Amino acid sequence: MKKIYILTLGCPKNSVDSEVLAGRFEPENWTLVDRVEECDIAIVNTCGFIQPAVEESIDVILDLEEMKAQGTLEKICVVGCLVNRYGEDLKKEFPSVDLWAEAEDWDSLSRALGIDSPRRGRRILTESPWTRYLKVGEGCDTRCSFCTIPSIRGPLRSREPKDIVAEAVKLAEEGAKELCLVGQDLTVYGSDLSKRGSLSGLLDAMEAELPEDIWLRLFYLHPSRVDEASLERVLNSSRILPWLDIPIQHVDADVLRRMNRPPVEEHIRKLFKAGRRMFPDFAFRTTIMVGFPGETEKAFQSLLDFVEDVAFDRLGAFTFCPEEGTPAALMPDQIPQDEKDRRYAELMELQQGISLARQRGFVGKEMDVLIEEVDEEDGTRWGRSFRDAPEIDGLVSISGAKDDVPGDMVRVSITDASEYDLFGERVRSDG
Repeated sequence: MKKIYILTLGCPKNSVDSEVLAGRFEPENWTLVDRVEECDIAIVNTCGFIQPAVEESIDVILDLEEMKAQGTLEKICVVGCLVNRYGEDLKKEFPSVDLWAEAEDWDSLSRALGIDSPRRGRRILTESPWTRYLKVGEGCDTRCSFCTIPSIRGPLRSREPKDIVAEAVKLAEEGAKELCLVGQDLTVYGSDLSKRGSLSGLLDAMEAELPEDIWLRLFYLHPSRVDEASLERVLNSSRILPWLDIPIQHVDADVLRRMNRPPVEEHIRKLFKAGRRMFPDFAFRTTIMVGFPGETEKAFQSLLDFVEDVAFDRLGAFTFCPEEGTPAALMPDQIPQDEKDRRYAELMELQQGISLARQRGFVGKEMDVLIEEVDEEDGTRWGRSFRDAPEIDGLVSISGAKDDVPGDMVRVSITDASEYDLFGERVRSDG
């Protein structure tokens, strides 16, 4: 019996791919192991989106090559986005890798590993059972000038609504308390399916089939395609969390034009004010890029003013990286790295204060928290509220919850706050 280890790099969409891939081995004579040191065959599901991810993937392949040279590893399989982007070059650079497969080409990989009849069975759990990612489609047609996704993953390909709903129900039956919907841009879901699909229709169908108490979290919504009706749809739902991930990237009109993105500043100002008017605790997350070619100091300062005025609950930022094959990599007026780093630090320092102010607004309130882990030293439970996405946002520290375990949903009274985490006491119902 061969032992297989699957290492996933990159985004949650890759995690879904790895779980689907792992399901191919279940009916066969294979054993999935948790540590690379225990395996015969190592499969690394790579990321090739940005240069740091490329470098991480390369480092992992080098480590696996060393293990194989030492005789502790029988085969190396490299799959995923890095192969889509640099396949032929990689094969020349790493001749000791035994098998290569592009993202989603699991049939080829299965055949190469001797699985005669590849089966599309259930997803094999690789993360926590209570939080599962649900991929609604693949690819992207937007073609931002800095982004490699269309060239790596191709055009938009939405999954059929019935398949997504069926998978959602199955994940809930397996114990999921939270389903995170992911795609390159959820707002365009179904636009390639004629009249068979839309995000609103998909959510309606999911809510009709899923348990009342499940959380639905929506990732990656293009800012120009979210409106007040979208916010009302969220707030009228008992399942969709009032937390939206809306990556704006920037607000300066000239920078956005260079990015091949529409202007959004006034739209977002109005949208977020409407959201907070409807529900003051509505949580908005965004992603911002600093140091894009041609970003002047004036443009950067206007970005800071905007961030301060809007007051995002959660903000992720990164510095522009000139990705090979993208129009932005060839643009004039590239910003020096030290200047990009300065702007990044200034933005994050501003956001730290904004985040603390928003966090303090929850002191004295009660909220539901999904327990994630237990501190073995003092027994403190740590979990996430509706405001906290897995792995990227803050946590809630819970005292007085010694009888609760990871995966439990508990009521917590918030007593204190830091920039990113909240602290509270477990609420006990009378009787």
